Amino acid sequence: MKTLTVRISRFDPAKDEGSHFESYTVRMNEGARVLNVLHAIHDTLDPSLSFRYSCASGQCGSCAVRVNGEPVLACMEEAKDNITIEPINLPVKKDLVVDLLPTLEAIAFILPVEHAVLPKKSEIDAMKPLKDCIECLACVSVCPAVDVTTFLGPTAMRQEMRLALDPRDSGDRITDAVREGLFTCTTCQACWKVCPKEIEIPAKAIEKLRAQANKRGFTLSRHLEVAALIRETGRSVPRTSESFLEKMSDTVEPYGQVRATVGFFVGCMYNYRQQQSALDAMEVLRRNGIRIIIPKEQVCCGSPLIRTGQLALVEDLQKRNIETFRSRGIDTVLTMCAGCGTTLKNDYKTPFRVIDINELLTQYGIEPPARLPIKAMYHDPCHLMRGQGIRDQPRELIRQVVELVEMPSICCGSGGGVRSGNPDEAAALGSRRGEEIKKTGAEIVITSCPFCEFHIAGHTDKPVKNIASVLLEGYREKDRQMGKPPKI
Repeated sequence: MKTLTVRISRFDPAKDEGSHFESYTVRMNEGARVLNVLHAIHDTLDPSLSFRYSCASGQCGSCAVRVNGEPVLACMEEAKDNITIEPINLPVKKDLVVDLLPTLEAIAFILPVEHAVLPKKSEIDAMKPLKDCIECLACVSVCPAVDVTTFLGPTAMRQEMRLALDPRDSGDRITDAVREGLFTCTTCQACWKVCPKEIEIPAKAIEKLRAQANKRGFTLSRHLEVAALIRETGRSVPRTSESFLEKMSDTVEPYGQVRATVGFFVGCMYNYRQQQSALDAMEVLRRNGIRIIIPKEQVCCGSPLIRTGQLALVEDLQKRNIETFRSRGIDTVLTMCAGCGTTLKNDYKTPFRVIDINELLTQYGIEPPARLPIKAMYHDPCHLMRGQGIRDQPRELIRQVVELVEMPSICCGSGGGVRSGNPDEAAALGSRRGEEIKKTGAEIVITSCPFCEFHIAGHTDKPVKNIASVLLEGYREKDRQMGKPPKI
């Protein structure tokens, strides 16, 4: 047996103006689940506590709650001391019970064809990754687009894709999905990261629906313009000045002993728009013994096309990029753009290893920079934290140079083609980030994605900097303190 103290959000619409927390202490068996704790509190301490459950075996989805801010199934999550239990982010009816009905009623149902036949094995296999949904709505509760648009949400898109694959269904699922907000998804991947059944809704539903929508002529005009630019120039960002690739030599040698050699995949944003961040990164890498090979033939990774369902050019881009690095005998390709990194890692089949700059620097260890008297907060890029599983490494680097304060890891609104295709939605999500930044009391914002860096800068009065730029400032301060001349 063990003693557990938990905080639970309470709200009774009959008497409360808003929610509040109450603490409870119970004795539980080792391995007890959150649902067991809720039962114990209800049965022995407070029979007025309201929560929902049914199967208690992870199959019905009715007991979804937030534990320490993250959606989980109460029947599957192990109970620990000092946890906070709240309802998922949907309208609350009472305590931990939320109103599921409006969302569930909006989810499409099958419209049978007149003479239905059983699906073929290939069709069944295509539906399998989407059919395990238990309608817990954890995905909807974390979707940033749902909060600021009329998007029906991830599980509605999952169902539309499932029905689109089902030969027994007669509905026009692509038109329905577009009407329900298909192009408002930022592909932040928060939905499948909290899904208890691990349904990869962005990749297996959203992007596939967008690809079908593209064939039907539903692609947004701004997205078509991006595709045309890539077709013409090989880049998703228009040229406005000399590019990073034009400024740099083919090989950049480190200042000291060579500890590693990598090929650098620059990405469109760092090549044309956020060049200084990339230049700062080169200096940090040189300072830490990394030789950098920069092939000039590289082109857009294809992420803007994949995320918006425009796949016609993608295979050619992949072949060109892979051959560019393979032909030079490069076995490790470095990225510093979160979107490029997740695309190379997850959408390509490469003969080389792909590594993010935060991974590389923490793997080899860095020369300690001078501490800067700055309080900073870090914004997790969606395609870095969720797309590549990189969360701790940036923080390890940041804490070596400044004081780090945390804020909730929520999409800034720049991904999935939303900034270009739905600018009002992107602005609304960017403003939410700006409000969270204010709450931290931080003096600067640090991130590790050019899209986040560019977008957030328009929604805060704080400087927004790349991790590499902050590290370089630490090195320059160190050199100043030691009386050394600057290296650049």
